[in-house]
Amino acid sequence: MTPAAVVAPLDYLLHLADNALVLGQRNAEWSGHGPALEEDIALANISLDLVGQARMLYQHAATRMDAGTTEDTLAYFRDPGQFRNYTLLELPHHGPLAGTATADRDYATTIARNFLYSALMVLAWEALQQSGDAQLAAIAAKSLKETRYHLRHARDWTIRLGDGTEESQRRMQAAFDHLLPYTQEFWTPSAHETEAVANGSGADARLLRAAWEQEVDATLAEATLKRAAAAGHVPRGKEGLHSEHLGYVLAEMQSVARQHPGASW
Repeated sequence: MTPAAVVAPLDYLLHLADNALVLGQRNAEWSGHGPALEEDIALANISLDLVGQARMLYQHAATRMDAGTTEDTLAYFRDPGQFRNYTLLELPHHGPLAGTATADRDYATTIARNFLYSALMVLAWEALQQSGDAQLAAIAAKSLKETRYHLRHARDWTIRLGDGTEESQRRMQAAFDHLLPYTQEFWTPSAHETEAVANGSGADARLLRAAWEQEVDATLAEATLKRAAAAGHVPRGKEGLHSEHLGYVLAEMQSVARQHPGASW
């Protein structure tokens, strides 16, 4: 008798997809506002990569849902409490909403967040290539190549700004001090992550922590930055408990689709 195929839990797929979509939307906010033309293009490309990852994951998730469910309905017609992304990824980089921002758009916040997330996802995608869910394993293999570039881009800028002027170092340090506590969510398993690990479809993030910390510590040391203690409140965005900021991100992203449901473009 042929064993049943392993399928990743639905909320686990949505967690991975929502992470990519929300961070892709945040990076896209730099379109036309990058500190240099090359960086404007780089962040747009990173955003497109992330949205592409989200699409593949939503498509995979949609096959497990009602016949009318598509990648678009999952992206545009769910409310904030239905999203499963890390809280870290929805935080604004706009001053004064970004706690450390000293400009209308804080590039340090964007770079620090991209670094912390991509350092995790390089490890996660590597592990998910061995997922028992064959479709998820294929998505991981494609996403890994893109995420390695995202990490290299964010690492290079972290070092360049951290080991740059007194002002650039101060702003990068402030961004990491602000964002690092949110990474505690990486290591606190949710029910869907536990289920995914148990059935062989998911990666146990706790097993990735030592390698992630090694990457973070090495990069910050080269950037002459210090690593603040990650302590305090542990966010639970991947369980649907979000900051007030996600609603604003989704309102902007979803507005056209919700005003014209069913429209073809």
